[in-house]
Amino acid sequence: MREFKVAPIRNGTVIDHITAGQALNVLKILGVNEYNIDSTISVLIRVPSKKDGTGGWKDVVKVEDRELDPKTVDKIALIAPRATIVIIRDYSVAEKKRVTLSPTIFGLVRCSNPNCITNKNEPVQPEFDVVSQEPPTLRCRYCDRTLSKITDNLI
Repeated sequence: MREFKVAPIRNGTVIDHITAGQALNVLKILGVNEYNIDSTISVLIRVPSKKDGTGGWKDVVKVEDRELDPKTVDKIALIAPRATIVIIRDYSVAEKKRVTLSPTIFGLVRCSNPNCITNKNEPVQPEFDVVSQEPPTLRCRYCDRTLSKITDNLI
C-alpha cells in the first residue's frame, strides 16, 4: 500500500474518525460549497484507521482557519458518533475531544413525518430522544416517528 501525507495546518480544525463515507456530509454540515471556500480544506475518504486496532476505515476532514461552534459539533455527532475534533493552533494540538451524542436532540433535525406538529408551522422546535448511539437513531417526542436517515433531515 502506498502511503501519502497531507500537509499540516497552521490553525484550524481536524475532524478525525468520521464514519467511512460521511466526509461529504460533514462538509454540508460545515456549510462548505464551491462559492464560500476561503481557506484550504482537505478531505480524506475511506482511509485506514488504526484506532482501537480495528483495522477499519474512516474519513477525515481538515479545515484551515476555522474552529467549530458547539451546534456544528452536535450535528457532526449525529452522523459520525465516533468522530474526534482536534483544534490546531500554530501547528500544535491545542484541544482534542471526542464528539458526544446528547440523550435529547433539540432543534438540529426535522421530523420526517409530514403530519408531525413540528412540520405544521406551529411554534414548536423538533425534539428527539436518542434510541441508539450507533448507528444513531432518534425518536420524535411529538409523534414517535423513528428517524435513522439523519443526514437527510438535518436543519
